[in-house]
Amino acid sequence: MLNRTHTRAFLWLWPALTAAVLLSSPAAADFFQIYQYELERSSVRFYTDIRDGRPGIVADFAGTKDLHYYASAKTAPAPGVELKIAVSAEGVRFGKPIFPKPSLFREEALNQDVEVFAGNFQIFVPAESGFQTAAGPVEITLSGLACTSKLCLTPFRKTFRGVLRPGADASGLPKLEQITEAASGGVFVPTQSQAESSLAGMLKDWTEDAAGQPTRRSALFYFLLAIPAGLSINLMPCVLPILPLIILRLIANAKESPARRFALGLAFCGGIVLFFAVFAVLAVLIQMTTGAVMDLNSLYRQPNAVIVLFLLLVFFALAFLDVISFTLPSSLSGPQQAAGGILGSIGMGFFAGLLSTPCSGALLGAVLVWAQSQPPAVGSSAIVLMGAGMALPYLVLVSMPRLLDRLPKPGPWMDLMKKTGGFLLLILAVKFTLTALNKDRLINVLLYGVIFAFCVWMWGQWVSALTPAGRRRTVRAAALLLAAVCGFWLLPAEPPAAVDWQSYDALRIEQALEDGQVVLIKFTADWCTNCKIVERRVYQRSDIAKLLAERNILTVKADTTQADFPASGDLKSVFGEAGNLPVTILLNPKTRTLLKLRGIFEPEQLQEAVRRIPLTGQP
Repeated sequence: MLNRTHTRAFLWLWPALTAAVLLSSPAAADFFQIYQYELERSSVRFYTDIRDGRPGIVADFAGTKDLHYYASAKTAPAPGVELKIAVSAEGVRFGKPIFPKPSLFREEALNQDVEVFAGNFQIFVPAESGFQTAAGPVEITLSGLACTSKLCLTPFRKTFRGVLRPGADASGLPKLEQITEAASGGVFVPTQSQAESSLAGMLKDWTEDAAGQPTRRSALFYFLLAIPAGLSINLMPCVLPILPLIILRLIANAKESPARRFALGLAFCGGIVLFFAVFAVLAVLIQMTTGAVMDLNSLYRQPNAVIVLFLLLVFFALAFLDVISFTLPSSLSGPQQAAGGILGSIGMGFFAGLLSTPCSGALLGAVLVWAQSQPPAVGSSAIVLMGAGMALPYLVLVSMPRLLDRLPKPGPWMDLMKKTGGFLLLILAVKFTLTALNKDRLINVLLYGVIFAFCVWMWGQWVSALTPAGRRRTVRAAALLLAAVCGFWLLPAEPPAAVDWQSYDALRIEQALEDGQVVLIKFTADWCTNCKIVERRVYQRSDIAKLLAERNILTVKADTTQADFPASGDLKSVFGEAGNLPVTILLNPKTRTLLKLRGIFEPEQLQEAVRRIPLTGQP
């Protein structure tokens, strides 16, 4: 039993024992900052450890939950930005890094869940040989991209250098010491005891100056701001393509009677306000059902929505270019023609409001953010007022006949202006609508845009009102059929890859072959149509993917889209191919043989070759 003397001695020795344990544990390793953005941060430290009986080096990440690294190349924003680690030391051969199980993060722009690493996690790089006796420099390279729920940060690549010294404890592990960041020497995150004398400790009790925060304003202020915010939309570049048609309509309206001219102008203004009213209703519904705040740019983050808008803009551009024309049926002429003109004016106003969304300015954004934090009736009123502000200049024009009389007289310039608007709409269609699409889908949508334009040309130019009804219906039915068939072929999103492809890396392939792992390399390119056929017929099949995984085959996607890509040169110099695609190469280090499947091949050919490879662990 412990007497009072022993207890007193223990209490005196306890701080020293605790300090000794902490200094000898991995927790004492220095943290290096990887990212720091507002309240989001992530840091890393390194130390040696034994996992599942294998020695190696641990990369221990500590950070906030919202900042996340991409875990998979398949769902990363761009190829090669998934989190990677590489370790090298003289006389040591390291194995494949062991990553933790990723978590799922909802990417609203892609409308899918992506695999990420967030918060606190560890990566273990096992050593295959030479580690227990290692002594000397070691180099650790980290690369990747991190994002928050608001934005993506700059991709990083950091190299850390340290020294492995022979271990003195029972484990025999070498100690990892003197770690520095190669570029800047590392950013050390101080411990709690050190923070009191650091800048972080100095600022701990400071209060934030309210000068940098938005001042609280009354509802009246934002209601008054909504009018100039909407007025500013007319100066945005997104609205410019439709201005020629608006001007032409105003010129045409100038020839009408004062009452009809005012009615048509008022209908155009009403169409603008109608768009903002519809947006206000949608914003309220979404906020009440999901709690999410909708902004004017949300439309452009939805792939299916931007495809529809792209085709709509192409259609209107072709109408501006007189590829197709709109004519009212005879039943709508005469007394009912005014109704058709009013509906057309409302539609044009609605379209002008829709085109304004990608170019919302600071004033518009401020009012919109405030509006969606208010009760539905108050917020909706502010949004509708923005529409009234956008419509105000046109209301002034139609309300003052003298201003319309000063517009230029009709002439050939009107046709030139209208066709100019058509080309501007095509620019707008490509510039503002397709940025939410990935590369492969973007190419397909642009291709379909050309086919869609051809079908519209068939509809509008191959036949006319004088063409016999039977022939007219046949031609237009063929145009619809062609547009529908090509749409079903090109517009749907590609299904997720069934095979877990790795980016082409000659050193990684060489390492896998040295370890006795079979390697399958798929040489492909974005411009290769047959490559896409092979992908769909062979590699999208779940049984093929399962078979490759069962045989523990390293599957590599070798992109040869451009001549300076590493795989492009190796296809000829290493694998002896002339450069024709597609080519699949199966490398078996156990039999030292390779199999080449050129062009379009049947799935059974690959299955037969793979089944000859024994399962992992079999002789």
